[in-house]
Amino acid sequence: MLQDAANSSSSPTGNPAFSAVLLAGGKSTRMGRDKAAVIFEGRPLWERQLATLAALQPRELFISGRPDGPYIDHGTEVIADLHPGCGPLSGLESACWRTQTPLLCVLAIDLPWMTTAFLERLVKIATLDGRGIVPRNGDYFEPLAAVYPRGILSLVDAHLRRGDHSMQRLIQRAVDLDLMIVDPLPEDERSLFRNVNAPADLPGN
Repeated sequence: MLQDAANSSSSPTGNPAFSAVLLAGGKSTRMGRDKAAVIFEGRPLWERQLATLAALQPRELFISGRPDGPYIDHGTEVIADLHPGCGPLSGLESACWRTQTPLLCVLAIDLPWMTTAFLERLVKIATLDGRGIVPRNGDYFEPLAAVYPRGILSLVDAHLRRGDHSMQRLIQRAVDLDLMIVDPLPEDERSLFRNVNAPADLPGN
């Protein structure tokens, strides 16, 4: 089912308003191995997260990560960073360059508690509003499970050119420019943003 969803993601049957990308290009230093291959509840993280995005039925579905990653034989298009070593910002840049839709739903590899239902709500709001949308957890944005307008690309490029790789500052600037709106997280949704950075963060450890 996941294979079929991913392979059909660039067909006209997908939602023409948005695409989706799995950000899987981190260095995984604290994990000690590629997070994408880590088994979470019986499945590799890349497969679990890609299924979450595929269930949204995006027009296009991509993986931003290493071209030799564990997902290489899956059939989903893998996008390499145009500026390696710049964190999630470089993955966002490459995906914005590649996509042909006005909106881009982003999900990080290390947010396995994230749900399709939560992302679907963000996509619906962004589609109706025409701007991107980012959750805010207290004083901080949650930029790695959010919807971006493709028009943010010039702002991303400007940040990369001056060596500013902060997603927090990028989001704040995008909000100031009316490119994105903010979605405050209620207490009962904050657990969706738990991440797995180290082996101790995995269930059972």
